[in-house]
Amino acid sequence: MSSNLPDFDEDAPLLEVEDLSTTFRTDAGTLLAVDGIDFTVRKGETVCIVGESGSGKTVATESITRLIKEPPGQVDGTIRNKGLNLMELSEKELRSIRGNNIAHIFQNPQEAMNHCYTVGWQIVEALRVHQDVPKKEARARAIDLLDRVGIANASARFNDYPHEFSGGQKQRAMIAMALVAEPDLLIADEPTTALDVTVQAQILRLLNELQEEYGMSILFVTHDLGVVAEIADRVIVMYSGKVMERGDVFQIFEQPAHPYTQALMRCLPDKGVDTGGIPGQLPDPLDPPDGCRFAPRCEHAIEDCTIGEQPAEMEIDSDHEVSCVFYQHGYDESVVRDRELEDDTAIEDSSTEVGATDD
Repeated sequence: MSSNLPDFDEDAPLLEVEDLSTTFRTDAGTLLAVDGIDFTVRKGETVCIVGESGSGKTVATESITRLIKEPPGQVDGTIRNKGLNLMELSEKELRSIRGNNIAHIFQNPQEAMNHCYTVGWQIVEALRVHQDVPKKEARARAIDLLDRVGIANASARFNDYPHEFSGGQKQRAMIAMALVAEPDLLIADEPTTALDVTVQAQILRLLNELQEEYGMSILFVTHDLGVVAEIADRVIVMYSGKVMERGDVFQIFEQPAHPYTQALMRCLPDKGVDTGGIPGQLPDPLDPPDGCRFAPRCEHAIEDCTIGEQPAEMEIDSDHEVSCVFYQHGYDESVVRDRELEDDTAIEDSSTEVGATDD
């Protein structure tokens, strides 16, 4: 860690995001990918950001460590890592945060890895970027990391190239690279999407084991509610760049409050029946609708849902907040409360049960 950085406040939340907005300039106009969202990640917990593709999940997490190229992108808001405002840091200072404090693993390891170099060489280089260690020591630590993430015969596989690894093994190697500096926070962007369900289950178990071993927090991006049920402590539901609902995992699954969250729950597999998904499409990020972003697709929408700004988040239970007109004063929330869904949606039934085999 650079000695030029201010001291961290160890009593502050690990990650605080306030009024985060990310836009992109295009020939057609300004695209609003993330629009004024707030969230916190505390030490040792797993927070899942869930929503359909195009909801702004990935852009939000890449904005945290300023991975968004500026221009055409622009990131505004406040992002604090243990009290340190990352928005005020230079690129050089940010590089000392990336990897050391906050590390990323991405959806497609095939694209994230350099196929011109061996997997072992890439882990060694990642380690030496963040820590001043001799090459021999770096090699030994890289082999140990490969072994920890479940790569069999790690010392021999050290010299293999990415194309010699299976999809699951590539993702394990990417996790090893992310852990070289033992970060406080691991941002995992759809890391299991490209894997079959058996390998997916193995990777999720691995992340859980490593979280316990390293004591790190995880910010997990996914569109898969089964994965959310498996690993989350708290859940943030995003739609069209906005937060629709947030709460602990049991609140979200057992008492989903926002019509969008309820619609997502109905998309869960139920005895092999195809639900057909949510009717309609995400709004145009170049021209988002007035009022609630979900109103054009919401079966309960009234005129008040389609005027003004996105409704303010209302606390409906301890740490359970929802952005919906019907929960504001003067409206009848029973209109959108889905009692049948609350009774029938059990968190333990929401993820697919799979066996475990080597990948």
